[in-house]
Amino acid sequence: MKRIVWGTLNRFCAVMGILLERGMLRLVMIVAATLALYPTQNLAGLAGISSDNQSIQSRKKPQAQKRRLDYSRFSHDTHVLKQKLACDSCHKFPTANWKEVRKGDAAFADVAEFPEHQSCLNCHRQQFFARERPAPAICSNCHVKVTPRNTTRFLFDSLGDISDTSRPRRELISEFAVSFPHDKHADVVGAWLPARNPRSGFVSVSWQEKAGQQESAEPKSCPVCHQTYQPQGKSDDEYVTKPPEKLGDNFWLKKGTFKTIPNSHSVCFTCHNTDVGIEPAPSSCNACHKLAASHNPGKVDFDPNLFRTIGITDKTISATWSRRFSSGTFRHEGGEHPNINCVKCHNLPTMNTTEMKSLIVPVSSCGGAEGCHITATTDDGGILNYEIDQKKKEPAFVCTKCHISLGKQAVPASHVSAIPKPK
Repeated sequence: MKRIVWGTLNRFCAVMGILLERGMLRLVMIVAATLALYPTQNLAGLAGISSDNQSIQSRKKPQAQKRRLDYSRFSHDTHVLKQKLACDSCHKFPTANWKEVRKGDAAFADVAEFPEHQSCLNCHRQQFFARERPAPAICSNCHVKVTPRNTTRFLFDSLGDISDTSRPRRELISEFAVSFPHDKHADVVGAWLPARNPRSGFVSVSWQEKAGQQESAEPKSCPVCHQTYQPQGKSDDEYVTKPPEKLGDNFWLKKGTFKTIPNSHSVCFTCHNTDVGIEPAPSSCNACHKLAASHNPGKVDFDPNLFRTIGITDKTISATWSRRFSSGTFRHEGGEHPNINCVKCHNLPTMNTTEMKSLIVPVSSCGGAEGCHITATTDDGGILNYEIDQKKKEPAFVCTKCHISLGKQAVPASHVSAIPKPK
């Protein structure tokens, strides 16, 4: 045995001596170090030799990284559609502060505050106690400063009629569209509200009528919810912001262009309250609030560059104008429009406030017995006739009488069919 060991050792020393003489000892040491660092199963890969196991691994698709959720952006879509949570899982009716946000006779039972912490902790305990500074990201959905020392919350979204400088309002686009059947309210609201509930603050509005113009009865309820926003009235200052000195025929936004819409529960709960008992009940949130998956109007008649040029800072105008999808220049207070019945242009039975396409005012309403903007021939003075003629002559012509951005497109078939045939 000793002879075998000594023989092996002698042969090893002889080999090392030869390598040392030829300067190859360093190479052997490098190879030995490599063998120590890398397991033998990986050497085949280093040498460019693929094993069956490596071939299988190489054919596997890389796994996509799990998307990290942003808990600072609350989503009703996630909670209602995916998690199947009912509204009262988080929102309690009424909230404890309903007598504080509106004082005295103006107060009514309402959801007037964000859900309590316990509603969130049922699912989000981990996010609530996350080690994030200055505070967990999830807190920013309700809290202003997101610090332990400042517990001030934003004003709740449904309190559009409340101004509280100590609690700022968040700038956000609602995920909901309000389902409101205009045809069911048209003949009821205006006649019933003021007499039944003096606290509503609604006033009677007299509508001027042209002599002999009684094409359709004016619903008394329209001005209950919709008033002219920033009307010019008898003022000589007709523009929202000061226009350039050489404006010419170019468009510039005028006062009285838009109508208001309710931005709180104040109008609705005048009738739909626990005392009167008219369905839907004020606690039935999802009876009116529908997730606005189909509320995108698509192409809108709006130009953000023009919006910035005019210098609009009013948040109501910016929200309203950026969603106009028919005529971006139409002015409710302009010309004879205040003398025309609302239902002459707005078809109440077909209006579905959760489906924007149903709210489009048909261009045919711009015609009428007296011509207005659509006449039988261009010589009769119809502006639609004129612009269609110009578009036929020059396809690059831009219709600017009614439109801001949509006027660059081809004339729709609805506009052509709106022109009456000459007698």
